[in-house]
Amino acid sequence: MSTLQPTRDVDRLTDELCDALLTPKSREEMQRLLRDLCTPSELRALAERWHVARLLDRTDLSYREIHDGTGVSTTTIVRVGRFLRQEPNQGYRRAIDALEVESVG
Repeated sequence: MSTLQPTRDVDRLTDELCDALLTPKSREEMQRLLRDLCTPSELRALAERWHVARLLDRTDLSYREIHDGTGVSTTTIVRVGRFLRQEPNQGYRRAIDALEVESVG
């Protein structure tokens, strides 16, 4: 019998989600997991934030130009920019740098 019990502990839930997100071995497996896990609008929001982070990091486009080209709200663009450049998590930074190293290597 499983010891899994219902919880509202956001840290535990986040840890378990991270463990699940680490299981796919290919892009296709990750796509299947994300499509099961997220609604289409949630998946689109995640993909848009990732795209905005890369645009902010790799281009000289203004927030307005990014908004005009993507349709992403300027509020979201500002938030992504803040997390990319100022917040201590550095999740965007690490992922962008890791993918750059993979493409070079």
